[in-house]
Amino acid sequence: MPIFNINSSKLSLIKEKGIDLERDIQQLTEKNLETVFGVNFVGTEFALQKFRIDTLAFDREANAFIIIEYKKDRSFSIIDQGYAYLALMLNNKADFILEYNEKTNGNLKRDNVDWSQSRVLFLAQSFTAYQQNAINFRDLPIELWEVKVFDNSTILYNQLLSQEAKESIKTITKNKTIESVSREVKVYTIEDHLAAAPEKIKKLFVPLRDKILALGEGISERPQKLYVAFRTQKNFAEIEIQKEKLKIHIDISKSKLNDPKNISRNVENIGHYGTGVTEIVLENLEDLPYIMTLLEQSYKTSRK
Repeated sequence: MPIFNINSSKLSLIKEKGIDLERDIQQLTEKNLETVFGVNFVGTEFALQKFRIDTLAFDREANAFIIIEYKKDRSFSIIDQGYAYLALMLNNKADFILEYNEKTNGNLKRDNVDWSQSRVLFLAQSFTAYQQNAINFRDLPIELWEVKVFDNSTILYNQLLSQEAKESIKTITKNKTIESVSREVKVYTIEDHLAAAPEKIKKLFVPLRDKILALGEGISERPQKLYVAFRTQKNFAEIEIQKEKLKIHIDISKSKLNDPKNISRNVENIGHYGTGVTEIVLENLEDLPYIMTLLEQSYKTSRK
C-alpha cells in the first residue's frame, strides 16, 4: 500500500528504502523492544550449541522468553527454524536463565518462567506467500513481522496474521521436534478461554469483545494463559473469564478514571491477573454501555 506525504493539498509518494536487517534494524529494534513489542531486552547474538540467537528478550507479562530473528534470505523454512529455536530453549533452560541473570543482573529462577508461553518472532522486509501460508495454524508459537523503512525517517513493524486458522499443526505433522515442543508450548485462543464458560458468560464476553475491538484503530487481541489482553502500544484492558462474571482490569489508575457510578476499584496493591491496576466487574449486559465508557478512557490513555 503506497504512503503519501501531504503538502499544501498535494500528495507526494514516500518511498520505501532498502534496509540492513542484521545491522541497522537489529540495533534499532533491540533499543526499542518495549515500545514495539512490549518485551524487555536480554541480550544480542546469544550463541548456544550450533545456534546463534539474534535477539533474546523476556516478556514480563507472560513470564516467558522471546527469540527474535532477522531474515534477509526469503528461502528459509518458518516451521523448521522456529521449532528448532524453541526446542533449543526447552532443552537448555538453565543456559537461558543464566544468560538472563548475567545480562540483566537479575535473579530469575526456572520456576519463575512460564516456558509454555515461549515464542519466536521472525522479522524481514517481506515474506513469500509460502511462508505466510506456513503460519496458518491456530496453535503456532511463531510470529512473522514485516519491517519497512521509508525515506521520511519512518519505520513500520507490521505483524502478518493467519486467516481463520482452525487446524492444529499437531494434527498434520509427525515431526518429532514439533511434537516435543508442542507438548510444552501452548498457544492460547479465545476458544480455549470460552471452552468451559457457561452460556451466560459467553453472551457477556462476545459483545464486550466486539465493542472493545471497535474502539479504534491499532487494537490487537492477545489471549494469554489466564486472561485475554487488548492492547495498542501497550495493554489497556484484560478480561478474566469466570463462571459467574467477567473480571476486567484496565490500565488506568482509579484516580484518573472518570467513574461517576463508582463501580471500579483500585487493585494496584491487590493480587490479580493482568497488568491493569483498576478492576471492573461485568455481570449483566445492561451494564455494558457504561463499562465501555471506562474502557474507552483506558484505550485513549494507551495511545498517548
